[in-house]
Amino acid sequence: MNNQLELMQGNEACLEGALAAGMRFFAGYPITPSTEIAERASLRLPMVEGKFLQMEDEIASIAAVIGASAAGVKAMTATSGPGFSLMQENIGYAAMTEMPCVIVNVQRGGPSTGLPTSPSQGDVMQVRWGTHGDHPVIALSPSTVAEAYELMIRCFNLSEKYRVPVVFLMDEIVGHMREGVDRGELGKTPVFNRAYPTQVQEGWLPYHAEGPAEAPALPPFGLGMKYHVTGLIHDERGYPTSSAEKASALVTRLMRKIEDNRGDIITYEDAVPEDAEISVVCFGGTARSVRRVLKKAREAGIKAGMFRLITVWPFPEEEIRRLAARVKHLLVVELNYGQLVYEVERAARCACGVHHIGKVDGTILMPDEILQKMKEILEA
Repeated sequence: MNNQLELMQGNEACLEGALAAGMRFFAGYPITPSTEIAERASLRLPMVEGKFLQMEDEIASIAAVIGASAAGVKAMTATSGPGFSLMQENIGYAAMTEMPCVIVNVQRGGPSTGLPTSPSQGDVMQVRWGTHGDHPVIALSPSTVAEAYELMIRCFNLSEKYRVPVVFLMDEIVGHMREGVDRGELGKTPVFNRAYPTQVQEGWLPYHAEGPAEAPALPPFGLGMKYHVTGLIHDERGYPTSSAEKASALVTRLMRKIEDNRGDIITYEDAVPEDAEISVVCFGGTARSVRRVLKKAREAGIKAGMFRLITVWPFPEEEIRRLAARVKHLLVVELNYGQLVYEVERAARCACGVHHIGKVDGTILMPDEILQKMKEILEA
């Protein structure tokens, strides 16, 4: 018997993965269905000489996280749809000031207070377009409890490497699910720590970025290397500027450091056999129903496959474009009224039929519902 086997909840695995990545500061406000993450953080962080703060609201939570990151600490918060909405302005601030941080969004039904205890995937577009202006976005989504652990390490790695806020886009399905997890198999993802100077010369430009990541090596506050931080458009010194040339250079670099490194950032699961006529495109908890569908489809004589987004943003456009050239139909499965389907449609460029099945009633998509939709598409 494997004594490392543990029955673990997705929210618990999320927090444990963050600790393995070196997270030592958590600020948050309890909100269903992410509350277990804050609860576990309050117990676990003191054990590793970390700090936990329960804040008065979600705006204060993300602000505290950004402050901790400025001091050189790996920091995170966890929330759900309504709280994520409140964090948007400060997420944009973190992107502009290039402060690494991780925001966990365990999605629930909406809009407004919606269905607090029910699954949803309705925050996909808010993650990409929630803040104002052009800014870089990375978002990852797990489909299993073990993956929640490993992907949290990857979230921190990407945040530290590219100095951007990274969203861990879970859903209530995975967040509240419990699965047997082999502790001995976890934590195999190497941990990346941000680079920063130990001393600087006169005339130093803190926001000068070099290397393939195009991210500045900002030293933590408190080490005596002072520099200016602002949410305004700024020059390489960190000071506000109205120069059109410098504004363009800054925003372009912020976007380019993600766009030029898509190969390093984008991950996915391609389970589409060569003979497939139809492929399901999915992410997060819906993939669990889809896996069952693939077996049933084969039994029914349907040549089907699955393409699962692990990195939701940046969107895997080239990969979807190639997939669209391989099959006759793409079926986008998501727990919303239709969000990611339009990205798939755009990337497919009419190379094949693009279809959608979703739900907004707080229940999951069952395998038989997806299978029936497949049959309707192929029989049309």
